[in-house]
Amino acid sequence: MKSTWFFIRKELLESWRNYHLLIIMIVFVIFGIEGPLMAKLTPDILKMASGSGFSIKMPDPTSIDSWQQYYKNMTQIGIYVLVVIFSGTVSGEVSQGTLVNLVTKGLPRYSVIVAKYIVTYLQWCLAIITSFLISWGYTAYYFPDNKTPNIWLGLWPLLIFGLMFVAITILGSTLSTNNYGGFLISVIVFIGLTLLNLFKDSKRYNPIALVTDNMSLVKGTEKISHIMPAIWITIFSALVIFYLSILLLRRKKL
Repeated sequence: MKSTWFFIRKELLESWRNYHLLIIMIVFVIFGIEGPLMAKLTPDILKMASGSGFSIKMPDPTSIDSWQQYYKNMTQIGIYVLVVIFSGTVSGEVSQGTLVNLVTKGLPRYSVIVAKYIVTYLQWCLAIITSFLISWGYTAYYFPDNKTPNIWLGLWPLLIFGLMFVAITILGSTLSTNNYGGFLISVIVFIGLTLLNLFKDSKRYNPIALVTDNMSLVKGTEKISHIMPAIWITIFSALVIFYLSILLLRRKKL
């Protein structure tokens, strides 16, 4: 355990020095502000763009529009930001040879995967929760309605999905010899899950439901029990993928 805590501290320090934490926080803070701001300004922007010769009747924006924009940012951009930043987390260490000295001095290889997973997931949670709180504050200010009564129910599936997707990112980086390979593997898995969601019978069991059904939960049109199978499959998959990463690094030549 001492070796794992040592590597966790090393990863935290490195994340700060490499500006990974700063970059991900800046991007996600922007997402938190952008959702309610775009919902508020979009009708005015469309009116200005249409000119005086056209009359476009737009419904008044609500908290639904704000949260839709937020979750769209999370699933269409936020996840890829995570992959871009951390796709080389293991392959970079191996290619630079920085693990050789540590392993020869007694650092267990599993400690590398455990530490990287914990630090990456903590940064994911910190970024998501920070942007969520910012979006919540602005949404409550601009749209004080009761159309999104269950805002917290939309957040938890996103955090749980991160358990699996961080594991996929770590696995991709362990399999690959460079950043591009790790990024490609993660993107292929995400696209595959998205395509699988086209089959109606698989939706309740597909982990991608955790980042596509958020608004139904927020609006109260769907209960969390509907995606519970997907939640359990996501957690189980995260554990399996995490363990595979440990096995692969044990056999990988440093």
